[in-house]
Amino acid sequence: MEAEKKLKKSVKIRLQKDELKKFKEENAGQFGPVKSSLRNIPTSPRKMRLVADMIRGQRVNYALNVLKFDTHAASNVIEKLLLTAIADWQAANEDVKIEDADLTVKEIYVDSARILKRLRPAPQGRAHRIRKRSNHVTIVVGDQSENVVSAKEKEEK
Repeated sequence: MEAEKKLKKSVKIRLQKDELKKFKEENAGQFGPVKSSLRNIPTSPRKMRLVADMIRGQRVNYALNVLKFDTHAASNVIEKLLLTAIADWQAANEDVKIEDADLTVKEIYVDSARILKRLRPAPQGRAHRIRKRSNHVTIVVGDQSENVVSAKEKEEK
């Protein structure tokens, strides 16, 4: 323990980086699915779920094409989130070419977020409550071959 205390902070950081680099080399291409999320999107969850249902379980290339040519406003938001998830997967799996990987949208779900409550004037001095909804979107992107391997391992057990 005393040897660790005598090390400078910069030396400790360098050793940690070396350990991380060695870990990434040993486990190249085995990091599995990557999760990306977007929070507090000012669109109702129901509208966002319509778009999310279209790409759930699809290959990434197909999903990007669907989102690009879809007319819903929510499709632009989900398209950007999907591109972010792909970039995160590529950063985690540096040694694997993205063209060789068979990436799919493993999970996508939309949760309700905060609701802003407003009042709108109504006839005869009354007021109607307006609920401005927002949502959280989470997407999980992974290699489709990982599912096949895990299914085979389950059969063996």
